[in-house]
Amino acid sequence: MGLANVRLTVLIREEEGVYVSKCQELEVASCGDTPEGALDNIQEAIELYLENARELGILQDLEPILRSPHKFTSVIEVDV
Repeated sequence: MGLANVRLTVLIREEEGVYVSKCQELEVASCGDTPEGALDNIQEAIELYLENARELGILQDLEPILRSPHKFTSVIEVDV
C-alpha cells in the first residue's frame, strides 16, 4: 500500500507548558515545546509507527483507518 496523500487528524493541546500532540486515527502521541514542535514530532512518530507496521507486516490492517474518505472533527462542551 502506498501512503502518499494519506490525511490524518492531529490534536495539539497545551498541558503544563508542554504541547502534546496526538494522532486520533492511530492513537500515536508525542509532544514539543511549541505547537510547531509538537506537530513536527508527531509527524516523525507517525512515520516511525507506519514504518514499523510495514516491517511487521501489519500495515494492511491499518488500511481502512488510513484510507477512510470520511473524517469529522468537532468540539463539544460537557458539564463536569
